[in-house]
This record gives sequence, structure tokens and C-alpha cells, in this order.
Amino acid sequence: MTDDADAVLRLAADLVAIDSRSSVSNVAVAERLEAELKGFDVAHVDYADANGVAKRALVAHRGPPGGFALSGHMDTVPETGWTDPPWTPRIAGGVLHGLGSVDMKGPVAACVIAARGMPAEVPVTLLLTADEETTKQGARAVAASEAARALGLRGIVVAEPTGLAPVRGHRSHIEYTAVASGVQAHSSTGQGVNANWALIPFLAEIKAVFERLRNDPALHDAAYDPPFSDFNLVLDNHGTAVNVTVARATARIKFRRSRNVDYSGIEAAVQAAAARAGVTLTEKREGTPPELPADHPLVRLAVAEAGQAARTAPYGTDASELQDLAPCVVLGPGSIATAHTPRECVAAADLAAAVPLFRRLLAAGA
Repeated sequence: MTDDADAVLRLAADLVAIDSRSSVSNVAVAERLEAELKGFDVAHVDYADANGVAKRALVAHRGPPGGFALSGHMDTVPETGWTDPPWTPRIAGGVLHGLGSVDMKGPVAACVIAARGMPAEVPVTLLLTADEETTKQGARAVAASEAARALGLRGIVVAEPTGLAPVRGHRSHIEYTAVASGVQAHSSTGQGVNANWALIPFLAEIKAVFERLRNDPALHDAAYDPPFSDFNLVLDNHGTAVNVTVARATARIKFRRSRNVDYSGIEAAVQAAAARAGVTLTEKREGTPPELPADHPLVRLAVAEAGQAARTAPYGTDASELQDLAPCVVLGPGSIATAHTPRECVAAADLAAAVPLFRRLLAAGA
């Protein structure tokens, strides 16, 4: 194993061992990464999330201004479904297992090792964020920070797992939250009001919206697989027991949309359904879906260096926010197939292969 391959695997394992689910602070991970960045000017972009949890993003730079940045996020999804210890990194058969190994502590480790090995005269930037898996708040904070904006970046490589194939565009989402209110009581007394009965008419209309997105070719984008937009529904009665009338019923919908389709009718339908049902509707929006044309210079460079054709992806990344700084291409080691599952893993060889590719891209941005 080469020095770089050993270093990236060791750092990736160290990062996996630190719990940084989006619900907890990521400061310990940020500190571990900063310890690897001797000689870099490192700016802390600190904030508290909506629950008051301390978060830290990092903008690390070395060399003259300009050039390209490598970007990744430090947070992970929850440990849902894991039976193996999620924060105990395990290497078996040349594969690193553990929560966050591929999404995306392994790719972040590859970014750091690649950046650290660049010549001093080449501009090198790392944009390391938090809350990518939830709100993208870390990426928004970085994009708005003076530390990042002052660098004059020419492009950003977001190192999410793509099998080292360039992704030139992806969807971004609107998250709708619909809340129906009732009156809590012992269900046998007849004194309560069950909020679910108010939510159900809204859900019936929302199902029609879901089917329209799946079946109406005018709402499809043939550049994506699948061509239809995700419209995922999650219901919550907030722990109410079966012998209690539901005081609060919540429906959350993640609507992933493409850049080149007019979804104004879908948005109007969701809002009208909520108004008719008398439920309270709020929404949170990511930035505009990022999508570069196939002949964009950054895409052409990524294709040439990676040796793979550019494509689009149905998921979202920090590029939806970081595109406010510079054009973004998504390209990183490992497969998205095990991300967000209790089988999450990444091949050590894939992490090692990312390091020289990232260095070639950084050199080309000089």
C-alpha cells in the first residue's frame, strides 16, 4: 500500500469512529480534520442549528487565490438499522465498513490527503461542511462566508460518491411540512378531536400529486434516471398511544425537482390542498438545482481526467448551495448504493484512486 493509500484509509477510519450524525455536534470531526491541515489557513464557519446544536464548517486554503476547491460534508444520517457498531470502523477484504464510510467521510479523507500533497505554488481550497444530510445549512454558511467568497474560486469538486464519474447536475428539493391539529383526550370519552381526520383529505389530494409526477410526461426530465421527480411522504403522530386522540398529525414531503421542468403547477396543487384541508403548510427550499451543460469547461476537464462520461443524478448535494461560489461538478470515490443503509462501506482502492485524480484537477485549476 502506498503512503497516500495508507494515509487516506487511516484518516477515513478515524473519521468514521467519531459520531457526527446531523443531530449532534460535528466539532470533534472538524477538529480532527483541522489537525491534518498544517500550513493551511483555516477559517471556522461556526453556527448553531435549529435545535441549538453547535456546528462547524471549515474553509481551508493554501497558496495564491483562485483555483479549484474540493468539498465534502462531515455529518452522517442516523444509525437506523445498524446491527454492527456504526462507529467502529472495520476493514475486511480491502473494504472499510462503518457509518459515513462512503457518505462521505472516506471521500473527505481523500480530499484532505490530496490537498495536503499539492505543491505550495498551486492554489488549494477545502470546503468542509455540516448538515448536508438535513438542511444544507453548513454549505449555505460557507457560501455566504467572507473566507470563501474572498478566494475567487474557479470551480468546486463536490466529492460525493459517484464511482469517480463526473456528475454535471442533480436535483434539489423542497421539503413541505403539513400539520393538522386536534384535541388530546382519552379516546374512549368522545371528548377528543383526532388530528388525523383533518390530515387525511390533504393526503388524498397529495397522492394525486404523487401520481401526476409519476405519470405525466410533461413533468419528466429525460436527462435523469428516474425521469420522474421523487415525492416522498413521511407521517408522524409524535408518539401518540392508540388509546389517545391525536393532538398533532404531521406529514413531511420531500419533493426533488429538476432544473429544466416547470413545477409551478405542482407547488400550487400542494398549497391548495393544504388550504382546502385546513392544515398548516410550511416549506424549506434548497437552492436551484445545479446543472452545468455537457460542454462546460469544468465538466470537460472532469471527463478528461476521470476518463468517464458525465451524467446527472436524482439525489442532491451541497452543490445546490455552493454553486453560489463557483460552478460545481460532483465527483468522488465509492458507490452511492450502500449509503444511507446499515451496509455502508467503501473500497480502500477507490479511496486511494481518488487522491491522484483530485490532485490532477487541483493542478488544472491553477
